[in-house]
Amino acid sequence: MPVYEYECSACEKVFEVQQRIADQPLTHCPECKGEVKKLMSMSSFQLKGGGWYADGYSSASSCKERKTAAPAAAPCSAGGCCAGCSSSS
Repeated sequence: MPVYEYECSACEKVFEVQQRIADQPLTHCPECKGEVKKLMSMSSFQLKGGGWYADGYSSASSCKERKTAAPAAAPCSAGGCCAGCSSSS
């Protein structure tokens, strides 16, 4: 269940609430009953490791390696490498 962050305009307290996506947002502070607004907080989602960009598209050397590997279907006439390709700009 997602965790949402709210801030009260009356007491300025910031608090978190676990709610279903289908639930209506809170409108009042549980402590002082003042109006609250939903905050946009940082996501805990992180991409770690080499990833697809670092492994397959970051340098010309990886491009040369992919050309010699004979891909099943090249997406463009350059053989799937975007460096210097007129269709990538």
